[in-house]
Parts: sequence; structure tokens; C-alpha cells
Amino acid sequence: MLPFDIHAAKNIASAQQFREDPDLLAVHAEIKSLDPRGLRFAAVLRDTIDQLLNGEVTGRYDWSTLYKTERTHAGTLVEINLQREFKFTDGLAMDYQIAGVEVDCKYSQKFGGWMIPPEARGHVCLLVWADDYKSKWSAGLFRVREEWLNQGSNRDAKITIKAEHRNKIFWLWQNEKLAENILLHMNPSDRAAVYSLKSGQQRLNELFRRVQQRRIGRNVIRTVAQQKDYMKRVRGNGGSRSALKPEGILIMGDYDSHRSVADLLGLPAPREGEFVSARVARRRPHHQDARQVLLDGEDWVLATPADPPEPAPSLPTHTK
Repeated sequence: MLPFDIHAAKNIASAQQFREDPDLLAVHAEIKSLDPRGLRFAAVLRDTIDQLLNGEVTGRYDWSTLYKTERTHAGTLVEINLQREFKFTDGLAMDYQIAGVEVDCKYSQKFGGWMIPPEARGHVCLLVWADDYKSKWSAGLFRVREEWLNQGSNRDAKITIKAEHRNKIFWLWQNEKLAENILLHMNPSDRAAVYSLKSGQQRLNELFRRVQQRRIGRNVIRTVAQQKDYMKRVRGNGGSRSALKPEGILIMGDYDSHRSVADLLGLPAPREGEFVSARVARRRPHHQDARQVLLDGEDWVLATPADPPEPAPSLPTHTK
């Protein structure tokens, strides 16, 4: 007997619910073929939020600090960036043509807050939601029908979907994990300590001290450093990697050799453009159950609070 796959079962049930709308099925199938796991879609949403925050210039990391005009512009940026990523054809009446079907793209930071314009009635909408505070995102397809919409409208005559009819959304992905905005979610006192320092290099060093064993993305580095050569500030030869080595802190990047070190230590492996820091110690008898990695001819483990600081070993030669 084949193992029961609840996600596959949900997909089949969902497809059966919408089997009378071949356009929805066709668009759904086309997007899924382009991005089976939603990784590209999720990356576009993360990058778009970061683009709006513009941390390198503004130092911002929190959606609530955006101006109203910037928040209003978010939907347009999501629409543009999705089209760039997936090369959707321009629509004649709506934003895109996907699988030959006219599709309008609508984004909301508030779930259910999609504003449907009058001209989208009868068409298919790609509904996108991402919440940086919850680190979640969803995307689904919806056939716009008058009876499924709220009657109240704003001055642009845009209307929303009735809550009881959100079950008419044919989900592509629902409540998926959005890459974490580290600065938003880190301990407030740790964040204050990072931002209390004057130079970008000092701020980065403090970030890697205080946020260990978690992936830190390129945009976080850019926001904290607020310098054009921000990636250089992480590496050796004067960057955070050499500055923190005397304290026993390793900073692993997105090289295969560094990912291997992270895996052996039981840490999340850095993905493209990411770093993971961790304090290590030479293996001693009290580390008998700890995972280890061989570096500089010795076995190293993740340091415990009881382990005194000691200089960290060198990371392996970079390979991709």
C-alpha cells in the first residue's frame, strides 16, 4: 500500500472542487510546473518586501515604518517582480496571460484584504498574501463573481471577497514559511545593542555575536552595515569573520565547504547569500554526545555556556 500523502489528498480534493472551471485548473497547473515547491515565489515575496524597506539606504526592517504610499506601491512591485521571475506574458485585459488565460494579480499584507477592481469581474485573480510579522505567505487563484464579493466599495470601486467565500480560492500554496526577517524578530535588547554602535562593521560584528545558529540573509547584512561593500564586511581580512575568530565564533557562508561544516555541527546550512554564525570549542570529555567537525586537525563542537572562549579554527577552502 502506498503511504497516505495528506497534501496530495488536499490537492486532489481542491482540484475536484474546481473541475468545472478549466481556466483555474490550467493556470494552477502552469504555475506549479514553473515552481513545484513555491521556492521561487517565496523568494520573490521576500525580496519585494526587502526592496520596499530599502534597508541599505534607510536602515528600516519593519513594515510599519513604511510610508502609506510605499505600502500602496507594494502590490505593484509584487506584480512586476513575479512577472520578471516567471516571464508571464502581458495580459490584454488583466496583468498577465498564464496558460492562455487572463489573470489579474492582487497582493495584500492583510489576509483577505485583496482589493478587486471592477474590470476584474469574471476574470481569474492571482491572490497573494505575505506577512513579515508572521513569517507566512499564501497564493491562490480566484474566479471573480459578483455574488462572492462584498457590496461595500471604496472610492475606486474596488471590493473585497466575502469571508465565507474564501473557500472559493484554489490555493497554490497556503500558509507557507516566509524567510524570516531576523532584525524584526530578534530579541529587542539584542537589536538595540546592534544599533547602538556607530560603524557598520561594529554593528555587523555585534549582529553575528548575538544572532547565532540562525540564517542571516544578504538583506539583513545590507541593512545593518548600510555600506556599499557590505558583503566584504562579513568576510576575513578585517571583516566580521576575522574580528570574531578570537572569540571562537565561526561565520559560515554559502560555500559547499561551509555548508558541510554547518551540517556536521547540526546547524541550519546557509543558502545562497546567507550566513550562519556559531561559537565553537575544542571537543572535550563533557562533549561526548555533541556533534563534531574536524577543522585544523582537531575535533570541534558547538560551545556550551560553560566552555571558555578560545580562538576558532579556520574554515575550509571555499568551494561552490
